Amino acid sequence: MRFPARASIAQATESLSALLKQAGIAEHHSDARRLVCAAFDITHIEMVLRPDKEGEPAELARLEAFATRRLLREPVTRILGTRGFWSLDFTVRPQVLDPRPDTEVVVEACLDALGSRRGDRFSILDLGTGSGAIIAALLSECPLARGIAVDLSSEATAAAKHNLAALALSDRVVVLQQSWLEPLPGPFDLVVSNPPYIETGVIGDLDPEVREFDPMLALDGGLDGLDAYRAIAERIRSWLSRDGILVVEIGATQAGAVKTIFENAGARLLALRQDYAGQNRAMVWVL
Repeated sequence: MRFPARASIAQATESLSALLKQAGIAEHHSDARRLVCAAFDITHIEMVLRPDKEGEPAELARLEAFATRRLLREPVTRILGTRGFWSLDFTVRPQVLDPRPDTEVVVEACLDALGSRRGDRFSILDLGTGSGAIIAALLSECPLARGIAVDLSSEATAAAKHNLAALALSDRVVVLQQSWLEPLPGPFDLVVSNPPYIETGVIGDLDPEVREFDPMLALDGGLDGLDAYRAIAERIRSWLSRDGILVVEIGATQAGAVKTIFENAGARLLALRQDYAGQNRAMVWVL
């Protein structure tokens, strides 16, 4: 697509929003605003204050490239390479799960379960760390905590190390590339995971932004979507300390099945948390 040679901020935003809407993209206006701000290298406040500012040729060319990618359903966070999560900024790399706002509920559940202990020295195990978003958020709130972040993907562990270093948290966390089946130096006071939980057969029905740009390793939870929960349940007694807490993210319809898996492993449900849309999103467990 091409914008007029003398398009203003307002004109470019309106044109891009209309194109994205026509393509069936629900967040067309907010996406257009974010892409225009990035292409023009301005803040949202500058966008409001200077709507008639004309774009330079290089800025409009950059916006055209962004627009082409978004019309192919590449998420804005991947186009721009960054994602805000828990007031922190994370680099979003290819082949690494893009952390979603709903996963902040997992962080909230961890902090609420810890209560006054969040100011103590304690250990965290983050299973399937991806970009490192969850453990970074927890470490930012718990200044004496230390942790281990595990992921099977070399791309994910590289991304986590990069993000933790950028946030000056590297000295408090060790990032390991390995399977959950391999030994880990526990026990831990807090075990947290946003595991793959999508049923294999429905991945093809997901939005293009997810199925085409998020890594399959981070999505596919097996035939019934529950493989990761079974693996965690089998090992939870060796991972959790005596007063330890387990927090897992779940799919909206999985609470009953996940409850059965962990109760059969001897765990007790402490809390079930909903996300901002009212869907079941996080479960808190103790032994």
